[in-house]
Amino acid sequence: MKACVVVFPGSNCDQDAHHALSEVAGFETDFVWHAKTDLDAYDLIMIPGGFSYGDYLRSGAVARFATVMGAVRTAAAHGVPVLGVCNGFQILLEAGLLPGAMLRNAGLAFRHDWVGLRTERTDTAFTGGCGSEQILRMPIAHGEGNYYAEEEMIARLEGEGRVLFRYCDEHGVATAAANPNGSINNIAGILNEAGNVLGMMPHPERASEELLGGNDGAYIWKSLVAHLKAVPVG
Repeated sequence: MKACVVVFPGSNCDQDAHHALSEVAGFETDFVWHAKTDLDAYDLIMIPGGFSYGDYLRSGAVARFATVMGAVRTAAAHGVPVLGVCNGFQILLEAGLLPGAMLRNAGLAFRHDWVGLRTERTDTAFTGGCGSEQILRMPIAHGEGNYYAEEEMIARLEGEGRVLFRYCDEHGVATAAANPNGSINNIAGILNEAGNVLGMMPHPERASEELLGGNDGAYIWKSLVAHLKAVPVG
């Protein structure tokens, strides 16, 4: 199986993502520069965190126009799993591959900490290896992670089961205290309608080995591997 990590000027989690995909998950993994015109060779596409194009205008607002994003759209339309983490999530929102927007964190402070995530579904490519409402522990590092969408869209996301991860406390309760950025309904990660595009603010690649302080991120890699072995895409 082949995976790629899309690299923009300003990406700074690309090396971490490559390591997790290749050394932890076992993918044959390539770095793909933002000028790439096709991604047909890949079974999984990851858009990593960082500050693409310096985060000028808004986070992800410039990256959405990169040539590679046309290839990402094509791959997603063909069912290829696409994972955007942190700035990658912001790029997917700006590019229209996911609905909503990211606002500045409540309190306007950059937040970097470990958070609890409640797994809302286990029937997706990204969480098939998780237990029902399993709590995952992963780090965050962002200044614009306050997920927002219009009331109608929030109701649709909730009703269609497209909220995949929710910030929670150690007991799995989605409290205000457990919400690090003010996201509506404690939303930490959402899916597209087809369920093959995931945007999430916490960093699974930084929680894939015990050496890093925890390995709950490996659940996502293991889930993707199992999904791709069972359901070839393309």
